[in-house]
Amino acid sequence: MDEKTVKLLLSKLDTIIKLMALRMTEGKKQVDQIQLLSKAGFEPKEIADAIGTTSNTVRVAP
Repeated sequence: MDEKTVKLLLSKLDTIIKLMALRMTEGKKQVDQIQLLSKAGFEPKEIADAIGTTSNTVRVAP
């Protein structure tokens, strides 16, 4: 497998993981959503956009 194909597959895998993490946070408290999404590799802005809050709220969450 060439390097370009590997990078594409890794990118798609990352997207799948993030979508699964989003699905797993449905119905949970905001702080739990933030923790789960952070562990899944989301950046604060991505988390904020996904759960409808601000990046600052995400950054100061326990």
